[in-house]
This record gives sequence, structure tokens and C-alpha cells, in this order.
Amino acid sequence: MKYLLKLLLSVSVIAIAFTACDKVGSLPSYQTGTAPALSSSVTSTTPAPADSMKNIITFSWTNPGYANDSTTTKYILEFDSSGRNFSKEQTITYTGTLSGTLTAKALNTILLNFGFAYNTTYNVDVRVTSSYANNNVQLKSNTLTLKMTPYVVPPKVVPPSTKALYLVGAATAGGWGNPVPTPSQQFTKLDSVTYQGTFYLNGGQQYLLLPLNGDWTHKFSVQDNTVAGLKNGGSFGADLPSNFPGPDSTGMYRILVDFQHGTFTVTKLSTYGLMYVPGDYQGWAPATAPTLGSPKKDGNYDGYINIPSGGTYQFKLNLTPDWNNSFGDGGGGVLSSSGGNMQVPGAGYYHVVANTTAKTWSATATTWSLIGSFAASGWSTDVNMTFNGTAWVGTITTATGDQFKFRANHDWGTNLGDAGASGSGIGSLSYGGNNIGDPSTNFSVPAGTHKITLFLNNSGYYSYMIQ
Repeated sequence: MKYLLKLLLSVSVIAIAFTACDKVGSLPSYQTGTAPALSSSVTSTTPAPADSMKNIITFSWTNPGYANDSTTTKYILEFDSSGRNFSKEQTITYTGTLSGTLTAKALNTILLNFGFAYNTTYNVDVRVTSSYANNNVQLKSNTLTLKMTPYVVPPKVVPPSTKALYLVGAATAGGWGNPVPTPSQQFTKLDSVTYQGTFYLNGGQQYLLLPLNGDWTHKFSVQDNTVAGLKNGGSFGADLPSNFPGPDSTGMYRILVDFQHGTFTVTKLSTYGLMYVPGDYQGWAPATAPTLGSPKKDGNYDGYINIPSGGTYQFKLNLTPDWNNSFGDGGGGVLSSSGGNMQVPGAGYYHVVANTTAKTWSATATTWSLIGSFAASGWSTDVNMTFNGTAWVGTITTATGDQFKFRANHDWGTNLGDAGASGSGIGSLSYGGNNIGDPSTNFSVPAGTHKITLFLNNSGYYSYMIQ
């Protein structure tokens, strides 16, 4: 038995030895490929809008020679502004082909996505990266630098031929009055198809865009202002049936109007705290009462209330448009949640101030005037303004370079100047602000005779108009 086992073991070893020594052919080797060589049918392109759907450029590249079915090889055609080493590239992907052809529209879209200006020639780098379908073994071609010029794409909405744009409506400081207060309700033209402005907007109201101040012939509007989310932006057009829906809350907003794409965007910058002023002068109705505004929402409220003759001249201050958060007079200018009605001595245009932190309030009757370098005696003589039921109006005659301000009761204790340099926007006012026409605000008062309108009816936000 032992002999038989030894014999079997010997045979097995010999068999293994013969098998191990059996010579086979060379094992296969797989090529890693060589970088493709890229070429272009043209070295520069300057298409016109009429060429939009025409093929204007073809890129060709050599086969990298991977060890695979070439129909699965992946190619990424890369574009970038010259000199950026493709750090902000845009790409087009091809599979199993050795060329790619672009229409003028496709190439123009790539160029405009780089932020290139219309009708301006730029150097653009182009290369192709090859790889297996799973992105392994990437090989980059040579880089071509071509001259490319984007053309003007007709905008979706035709921009105003006036090259100007104005804001009007109940949501604005000037209401539906037309002409609107300028420059506070005029947009800034950023380029031929884009306008932007920062505006005070009353919450829960509507507005329109006008190409010509003082003219209702044409307007920019929306198709349906009940569309969800439209308060924050969306599509618009010319002479559509619905007003733009304003934001829910009163405050400062930036509106960007893009005629190229037919869209607008509303960005909230800050919202105001409001304090309602119901009284016998308006039927003790908090929901419809005028308001004081707190731009910083810090408990400091400021506003102007017109109280006509008749009645008892009494009122209260409410933090909500109802009677749940009401303040009255606790005596001696003290703001008290348990106080009686506040009262002023008679009819007038009152500057009302309240502080819910310090628990104080005051109401001062005001009349308004204009003062500035336009007067023969310079800054020493006021030109009185007249209240027309909505705003204060006055007339002055200015020379080139003249400046002016508004002040209450012929006293520098309460004066309003341009808030442009403080970030509120030219045309809006702040207490103690810049002279209107001061070069630092980038606004000059035109020479001539002007009707000046002062708007003080907007919850802590004040503006003016020069006509």
C-alpha cells in the first residue's frame, strides 16, 4: 500500500512539472493611447444674428488609439477665455466621433456665458480631452487659440426706446401719481438690456414699469399677478394685463429688470417696522390708518400725519393694524400701553415720533420750505412750500451748480437732504443729509425754474421730485 501511494505521488509531481514547463504565447499588452491632435476649420469667427442656425465651425481630432472599441471613446471639447488655463471652462461632450460642428447660436451662447460683450473680439482657448467611457486614462490635446466675436441676441422683451425706466404704483412712495418722483423712482441703466434700482415699496401693493415718465401710453407688466412666487420675480412683457405684485412687507428692495431674457428679480434689502396711527380724523380704523416707520426695526418710529380740521384731534399708536397692541399717552410725552388717547391742539401736518424702548412720543406741527444757494441772499432765505393734500410743493429758479435742502418751520433742527451718499439712493432723503445737487451724490440740479415736490407720506422714507 505504501508503495502504491509513493507511485501515485511521483506521477503527480511529474505531471505538474510537465505542465509548468509547457510554453504558451506572449501575454497581450494594452495600449494607453496617445494624446489627440486638435484642429479647427477656421481661426476666427464673426457671425451675425442671421447666421444663428448655420454651422460656422468644425473641430476635428485624431483617434488616441485606446485598446477598446473606438465607438465608446469619450471626448470633451473644452472652451475658456484665453490665459485662464481652462479654470472656468465650458464643455461639450462627444462619444465615438472624431469631430464636432457648432452652429453660430451654440458658440454664441458659450461666449455670452463667459460674460463677453457683444460685437467685441476675444481670444478663446480650445482643447479636447479624450478618455475611456468611465473617464479613465484622460489625454489632453494641444490648445488652439481662436478669435471669436459674440453677436447681439435679440432680447425677449424689447427694451424701452427712451433708454429709461421708471417705477409707479401704490407700492411706491409716489403712489399712482404720474410723473413719478425722480430720481428716487428711476432705474439705473446697467447696459442696453438691463436696468436696476433700489426702491422703497409699501407692503401688499402693486406697481408697473414705465418707459416714459408722465406717460401712460405704454407700460411693462405681467400676464397674471396671481402666479405663485411672482412677488420675488418672474417673467414680464410689454402692455400685459396685470400689475406687478409687490412684496408683502414694507421696506427697501432691489429690482433687476432683464429685457434680454424677459425676467425681473426682486431682492429684499431690509423691511421696516410699522406703527399705525388710527384716530378720529380717519374713523378710528387701524387697518386703514397711516403709519410711522422704523427703518432699522429698532423701536424708533418716525412719520408725518396730516390731521384735517374738525373732530377732536385725538389718536393712538398701534404696532399692529388692530387694537391688540395699542399705545396711548401716559402723560408728559410718555408712551403707555394703558394711556389715554393722544391729542394735538388742532389741524396740521404733524411730525410724529415714538420710541417703544424709551417709552416716549411727540407730535410737532410742521410747515416746509426750500433753502439753498439759488436764493439771491444764498442760504439765509426760505422759499415756502404749499401742502396740496398729498405732498409739499414749491418753485425755485436755479443756476448751474446750485444746491438746496428742505427744512421744517424755517429751522435747521429738522432738515432733509439727499441720502444718496449714505446708501439709500439718490432721490431719497435723510435727516441732515447732503445738499441736493452736492457733487458727492453724483446728481446735479439742472439750471432753470423748477417745481419741487416733497413726499413725506411714506412711513419713515422720504423722497422728492424735481420738474
